[in-house]
Amino acid sequence: MHLSSALVAASALIASCAGHSMLAKPASRGNVEWWGTCAAGAGCKGPCDSPKASSPFNSIYNPKTYVQRGQELDVEWNRLNHPGGFVRMAMVPFDQSDDWASFNDNILKYTCYETNCGPANSSDTTFGHLNGSGSSPCTSTVTIPKNIPDNTAVTLQWIWYGGGIYYGQVDTSFGEYYGCSDMIVVGGPTSDEKPAPVFQGGDITYPNSGVCKYWGSNKVGDCNFGDRKPSPIDGDLLSQSLEPCMRGPEQKGAPFGMDSGSSSPDTSSEPASDSAAPDSSVAESPAAPEAPVTPEVP
Repeated sequence: MHLSSALVAASALIASCAGHSMLAKPASRGNVEWWGTCAAGAGCKGPCDSPKASSPFNSIYNPKTYVQRGQELDVEWNRLNHPGGFVRMAMVPFDQSDDWASFNDNILKYTCYETNCGPANSSDTTFGHLNGSGSSPCTSTVTIPKNIPDNTAVTLQWIWYGGGIYYGQVDTSFGEYYGCSDMIVVGGPTSDEKPAPVFQGGDITYPNSGVCKYWGSNKVGDCNFGDRKPSPIDGDLLSQSLEPCMRGPEQKGAPFGMDSGSSSPDTSSEPASDSAAPDSSVAESPAAPEAPVTPEVP
């Protein structure tokens, strides 16, 4: 390889590693231990980026966000140099926001991570087609359920999973990332009917389609790493995370339970315990992820 080519590849590699995903809008709770990012591989196990007891929502000095039933709420995250994967959004009452099962039972929407965003340079194929660096904002919307009573404090959960190319390794997937935002529902049309989850497919690689590009697993919980946490070593950046989660080629498909022919999403995907975790630190990507083993509740 010529020196100039090597420099270009090295620069792209550095750029591809320079970020982790997090909910940007509406503003997430944030956390202190992980500088705002909640990565399962770093030991932040969700279901939110911080527990409800630590949420700024509890402070009388924190401005509250108000939404209406039936409102299309704008949701935004930055690509932060990472391609692929899915985003899952769910909403529960604030007082249930420490409970994985509650979120899993109130899923509103799945969409692709790269909904309307992509690499800064579409011709850069260092890590594959449309897998280059780029930190543009990605956006979607979620409908506030009509079955929520007035003046109810609720929590929107955002999960990114199935993202790829951990530290320039094109056959690896990231762990899961979590974010939550708290708000109050007031006004809007009412209905007793609980909304069914929807999937909006199509991303930078597969536009106007019913699929997303992803790595590893298409099921929430498979890359939570159970009860395991990293053992950081001074001077060793990679020791700060259990990632990568799985090894395997880039894939395309729908979220588990939302693929064609399926009538309901997976709602039993609490993070896996150690007993369900693979022996090795990096699992192989399932060749056919339609029916992975349901992880145990930690």
